[in-house]
Amino acid sequence: MARRYDCADEVDRGHGLREAASAVRRGDLVVLPTDTVYGVGADAFNADAVADLLAAKGRGRGVPSPVLVGSPTVLHGLVTDFSELAWELVDAFWPGALTLVARHQPSLNWDLGETRGTVAVRMPLHPVALELLKDVGPMAVSSANLTGRPAPSTCDEAREMLADSVAVYLDGGETPDNVPSSIVDVTGEVPVLLRAGAVSEEELRKVVPDLESAH
Repeated sequence: MARRYDCADEVDRGHGLREAASAVRRGDLVVLPTDTVYGVGADAFNADAVADLLAAKGRGRGVPSPVLVGSPTVLHGLVTDFSELAWELVDAFWPGALTLVARHQPSLNWDLGETRGTVAVRMPLHPVALELLKDVGPMAVSSANLTGRPAPSTCDEAREMLADSVAVYLDGGETPDNVPSSIVDVTGEVPVLLRAGAVSEEELRKVVPDLESAH
């Protein structure tokens, strides 16, 4: 039976974060609030847990899970060939609603789906998410909805879709912005905007004037 914790209550939040961390470590799924939408997450290095995450959403391996981190310094162990421009985007917009697609370290023991050697990584601007991530490390996190359904901005919406496939629900209230993150590919010499989202193209160009668009 899934457990739900009200993160507006200090005591409940503490219990919830401890329970969520334990769930992640034993390979279960958790739902957590972010600065964009609610996400469903698992230990990024537990292939079975990531497979359960994709199955809970009804998503195939062809759409791999992004990864959330609790600090920019974690990138040093996750990605390779990370350009100076990529670091400038991190400095400007993390924590925040910018996802970067980078080449991951080939030595990493993870299976996020069919990534073709890349990972979509983000540091969210939400205190509950950051506290959990700093405790358990990188998590595979995707929007907490069934594939084809709208991404949830409340814990209730997430629970209605994912039910008992998730062990712990962290209720952080309505998310401040249900616009998805912007996605920029930094695997090449010039960053490419793959999806315009909460961070506008205009804002991105202030940091990377030569930003290309995939559309």
